[in-house]
Amino acid sequence: MTAYVIRRLLLFVPMAVGIICVTFALLLLIPGDPASVLLGQEATAEGIASLRAAMGLDDPWYIRLGRYFADLAQGDMGRSIFQNAPVSEIILGRMGATIELAAVALFLSVVVGIGLGVLAAIRQGGIVDAATMLLAQLGISMPVYWLSLLLMLWFAVNLGWLPAIGRGEPLIPAFGMMLAGNPAPFLDSLAHITLPALSLAGNSAAIISRLVRTSMLEVLREDFVRTAKAKGMRRPQVVLGHALRNALLPVLSVIGLRFGALLGGAILTETIFAWPGLGQLTIAAISQRDVPLIQGIVLIFALIYATVTLAVDLAYAAVDPRIRLR
Repeated sequence: MTAYVIRRLLLFVPMAVGIICVTFALLLLIPGDPASVLLGQEATAEGIASLRAAMGLDDPWYIRLGRYFADLAQGDMGRSIFQNAPVSEIILGRMGATIELAAVALFLSVVVGIGLGVLAAIRQGGIVDAATMLLAQLGISMPVYWLSLLLMLWFAVNLGWLPAIGRGEPLIPAFGMMLAGNPAPFLDSLAHITLPALSLAGNSAAIISRLVRTSMLEVLREDFVRTAKAKGMRRPQVVLGHALRNALLPVLSVIGLRFGALLGGAILTETIFAWPGLGQLTIAAISQRDVPLIQGIVLIFALIYATVTLAVDLAYAAVDPRIRLR
């Protein structure tokens, strides 16, 4: 296991370098000139050229890339053009909200997806199975932004049960306040995060439920499951203790992929619900052609996704020893 972990960690280094290069290359293709946007429509050609030179935008791409690597090695992600603040500070100020939203959405996806998948598998061919798979198909087919608008219309506008926009106190500090005897901030945080988290979780829960159902049906036909039944074990013990444990192996890899999808979906969801995270910041940075800030956000998204994928690979190897031999 140690050799496998070291091998995967060593592979992470060139992958991170590749992510930085691809991110830099993609941003070169973004239309528009940051200097022109910053100076406005009445800027002169001389003023734009002077600002481009001061920002280093006239340098060849390989010099700019080398400078970017050198700055990253020192922990410097650049300075936002429009906010006039270090990109790292801006991202750190927003990252907590996005990670919190994605983590809650992932938790809901896993719990609901596994529950529906197991229920559909043990009730194969029945009404419960058909209804569960119909919900899963709807969840896969419905875009995140459309589900967000529907949930906002139903639960915030029509019923008035939940707030439509904004974020309450961060969940972890709010949970600490609840333990200290003040539950109001935690309840307010749950109320604010419910709609955006459900919007993000819908598609992932549907995918996980279909995968769990398929995997469960295969495992339930295995000999060791029939042996467990023949020994007189109760059905919950057979399903949860034997079948589900083995059926969840392929789901582990999907969870990492879904976390990346949740980060991508957070861009639209945060904009709709005015959630103060990286997604909302991304839209603002793109509209302003704030290249250093866009670079930093895309890089952070990619590195988070790569880190989660690495963690999933290591978890998969811990569960299934055969993976370590590859």
